[in-house]
Amino acid sequence: MRIAWICTEKLPSPAIKGGAIQLMIDGIAPFFAETHSLTIFSITDPSLPMYEIRDGIEYVRVPKERYEQHIANELKKRTFHVIHVFNRPANVLFYKQAAPNSRFVTSLHNDMFSPMKMTPDVAKQVIAEVDAITTVSEYMKRTVTKRYDVPNDRIQVVYSGVDATRYMPPWTDEGKQLRTNMRQRFFVEKDDVILFIGRLSKTKGVHVLIESMNHVLTEHRNAKLVIVGGKWFSDNRANDYVRFLHQLAKPYNDRIQFTNYIPSEHIPHIFTMGDVFVCSSQWHEPLARVHYEAMAAGVPIITTNRGGNREVIEHNKNGLVIDDYASPKAFAHAISELLGNKEKALALAYEGRKRAETMFSFANTAEQLERVYIKICQ
Repeated sequence: MRIAWICTEKLPSPAIKGGAIQLMIDGIAPFFAETHSLTIFSITDPSLPMYEIRDGIEYVRVPKERYEQHIANELKKRTFHVIHVFNRPANVLFYKQAAPNSRFVTSLHNDMFSPMKMTPDVAKQVIAEVDAITTVSEYMKRTVTKRYDVPNDRIQVVYSGVDATRYMPPWTDEGKQLRTNMRQRFFVEKDDVILFIGRLSKTKGVHVLIESMNHVLTEHRNAKLVIVGGKWFSDNRANDYVRFLHQLAKPYNDRIQFTNYIPSEHIPHIFTMGDVFVCSSQWHEPLARVHYEAMAAGVPIITTNRGGNREVIEHNKNGLVIDDYASPKAFAHAISELLGNKEKALALAYEGRKRAETMFSFANTAEQLERVYIKICQ
């Protein structure tokens, strides 16, 4: 098959500046390139050429300004069996005019069918015109099916995944050495490291995590919260919320450490220094991909019962799930439980790694998506 993937206008592909969609694309693209002709469209970046063929994959990059029109112009020059539009379902209607003979798939990584993003008339038209809709979680699927009448055979969940071979669990020889090196590099050799990795936005709940340290430190004096991320992927400029976080962290002195944004290729190593990983999401998270990464890294996970998070983290099986997501005390209790019970923490981490290798591999994601493409082309 000749397949086109159209990224959003936010970040380039490959994922040189991060992004959950771009990272998923990087992970599954090699599997498609083995047996299909794959073209990936994204925005330009100063460090990337406008056009290249890399590892058998064609990359076409266009300016962010008038992005949709540039993409449509490129589609007219080529013929594709399947065009997959990532997280911009409304654009399907525009792109279909440029490629009327192609089959169209749109994948939802956020609630793009929300009335705040798409009028009901447009949404119904997209559902009528698209050949398949995939979602990153059952929660995301429900955001569509609760609002609109979607044929069940036209919408399905395709979970994202991870390349577990890039992550070294701490119980392996390589993982032990890497953990020692990373903990030395970040000066946390003697600390119980609580790790947060993600964008510094209010919806991610970093402020709640910081406030939980007041309770954690009463039981674990060596606890240290390491916050990895910037306000927007590779953007480390401060905004009001980032300044608020630094102010909130001041009383804790060296017990809270900010690293700023760290490129995605280094994140597998960053995970190795953590004793606990926390996803403190306050919003209905579609399903944060850091869960897959933490599982692969062999770090015990604490997450919130928001959106799709609980679909991959099963309470007391491969992590802990907090219902009282806005409560610093709830986070503190969960963190203290894992820091104080190393045997349980290790058991959760083992199970997480096993699921990352079997249930949530990029190979699985690619296989499920390929089935969707084959079905709509029959």
